[in-house]
Amino acid sequence: MPIPKSEKIWFNGSFVNWDDAKIHVMSHVVNYGSSVFEGIRCYNTKKGSAVFGLRAHVQRLLNSAKIYRMDVPYTLEQLSAAILETIRVNKMKECYIRPVIFRGYGEIGVNPLGCPLDAVIAVWEWGKYLGKEALEQGVDVCVSSWNRIAPNTLPALSKAGANYMNSQLIKMEALLNGYAEGIALDRAGYISEGSGENIFLIKDGVVLTPPLSSSVLPGITRQAVIDICHGLDLQIREQGIARELLYLAEEAFFTGTAAEVTPIRSVDKISVGKGTRGPITATIQEKFFSLVNAEVPSKLDWLSFVYS
Repeated sequence: MPIPKSEKIWFNGSFVNWDDAKIHVMSHVVNYGSSVFEGIRCYNTKKGSAVFGLRAHVQRLLNSAKIYRMDVPYTLEQLSAAILETIRVNKMKECYIRPVIFRGYGEIGVNPLGCPLDAVIAVWEWGKYLGKEALEQGVDVCVSSWNRIAPNTLPALSKAGANYMNSQLIKMEALLNGYAEGIALDRAGYISEGSGENIFLIKDGVVLTPPLSSSVLPGITRQAVIDICHGLDLQIREQGIARELLYLAEEAFFTGTAAEVTPIRSVDKISVGKGTRGPITATIQEKFFSLVNAEVPSKLDWLSFVYS
C-alpha cells in the first residue's frame, strides 16, 4: 500500500518538507531495528476532526521507549500537541498518524546508548487497512505457522519496530497462501493476535480475548472494545484461548487502529459461525464507529479535537 505524501513532517521539534525527512543509512535503527512507534487515526467526525485515543497512544509510545531505555526528551503533553499541530500544518481533515522514536546516526554496534534519539511524526490520507468491504463481509484468515514472540525474548508490551519482523513473517505467509491475515499462537499454543491486530471471539454469547500474557500488544482499540462490551452489559473475559475455539466460535473479529473492528468470516477455510458478520460483532462495530465519529458521548476522553 503506497504512502501518499503530505506536505510536512515533524522532525525533532521542527517541520520539514516530506521529501527532506531523511536519515543516514548507517543510523542505528537501520542496522538494528531500534525504534518504537505508534499508529493513530484522526477521524473527520460530525463535530470536526478528532484524533482517537491520542493520550493513550502517546503514553504507550513513551512506555515502549522506556522499556528500551530511550530517554525521550519530550513529554506526553508535548508529543500530543505536536501530533495535533502536524495535522493542522498539513490541513488534514482525517488521516493516519505515525510517530516514531528511533536511535539515529552515531555509533555502530549492538550497544545503542551512544546514538542520538530522533523523533518524527508523519500524517497521510489512508483508507481501510483490510479493505472497505471487509468491515461488513469479514475476512478469511489462517493460523500462522509462525508463533508470536515468546516472553522474555522481545517485550511484547512494547510497540517496537523489531517486533514487526515477526509480524512480517505472519503477514507474508498468509497473503501468499490466499488469506487476508494470519493469526499467531503464543509459545504455549494459545491464540495470541494477528500480525497487527488484536483478536476477539464470541462463544456462547461471551466475548473472549487473549490476555496480555499471551504475547499480546495492549491495543488501544482493544481497550475501547472492552469498554464498549462493559457498556453493553456483555460478558467479557480475558483468558487463554485454545486454537480450536477459532473453529467453534459463533463470531470473531480483529481490532486495531488500522483494522478498526473487522469481522473474521473463516479460519483455515472453516467458517466462523454462519460465515458472515455476527450480531454481537455488528453491535460492537456500530458502537465503536459511533464513538470515533463523535455521534455518542463517551465516559472516557477518547477524542481530541484538532481544530477546536
